[in-house]
Amino acid sequence: MRPHLRPLREQAIVVTGASSGIGLLTAKKAAAAGAKVLLVARNELALATIVQEIHALGGEADYAVADVGDAGQLEQAAAQAVRRYGRIDSWINDAGVAIYASLMETPVEEHRRLFDTNYFGVVHGANAALSHLRQSGGALITVGSIASDLPCPMLGAYTASKHAVKGFVESLRLDLALESAPVSVTLIKPSGIDTPIAQHAANHAGHEARIPPPVYDPELVADAILRACREPLRELTVGGIGRASVLIGTHFPRLLEWLTPWIAPRLVDRGRSPTPGTNLAHVEDDGRVLSGVEKGRAFSLYAFARRHGRALGALTLIGGAALALSRRKTREAGSAA
Repeated sequence: MRPHLRPLREQAIVVTGASSGIGLLTAKKAAAAGAKVLLVARNELALATIVQEIHALGGEADYAVADVGDAGQLEQAAAQAVRRYGRIDSWINDAGVAIYASLMETPVEEHRRLFDTNYFGVVHGANAALSHLRQSGGALITVGSIASDLPCPMLGAYTASKHAVKGFVESLRLDLALESAPVSVTLIKPSGIDTPIAQHAANHAGHEARIPPPVYDPELVADAILRACREPLRELTVGGIGRASVLIGTHFPRLLEWLTPWIAPRLVDRGRSPTPGTNLAHVEDDGRVLSGVEKGRAFSLYAFARRHGRALGALTLIGGAALALSRRKTREAGSAA
């Protein structure tokens, strides 16, 4: 059954990981578009401040303090959204953490905690959302990563969790198709994005952690997420260079291995000492969308092509025809000479 997705201004949206980065920006943009938004994260002070800011701008928002690793807390957040807004139209799984360390140097407890957030946070979010979306219909959107398709040195635990997220989301989509549930299931796969995730990460690298380059602006991801709230989409990759990296890793794995000694040093800033690691615990400096360190690219040709495929296809055909005509005229001129 094809889901019916309402315009953003008519939607009630739940966003996890909403106290910083992509989740925060998405919540703000959704509220600015007229949606009613429930922000979910662990940091109550940051959430309360953000909701006040949204109200000051004329938006409608509320918050729920919850750890996505706790299924019961997310169920309570979903119930709060329904009590407050009457229903849930879109649920966005965005909460995520990272560990900068080789796999053999990653503490097992941190590894488990990362999976509690990155993988089981998605599982718990899906279960909480689908208890409502199965009947009313809507969109279930999960923010994965190009790491869902691509290995990465120094971010092995993060990469493994994102591979697991992709497998869960794609299998869940099939399960829902079997029961003809009116739910759109979307996986968003960003490239490196300018958010504070590296500063919030558990860091065992010995130097300041950096977002894997090239880095893109989080506006591109927020726009992709909100598009998936309005249109049934299976998957969107944000960042053309990231997409190219996935293709190289998929079809030329030995080349990726050969490039690893070049890639790994770019994941840290050797001129700076590491930010004190959070150990994936409560983050006190939430409330920021950007890292304050990187400068994200504000345009992705790949994202543009995905969104405007027909127009780009037409331009390609026109350009190809013009090139062919030009070559023909050149050959004719050469023959005449």
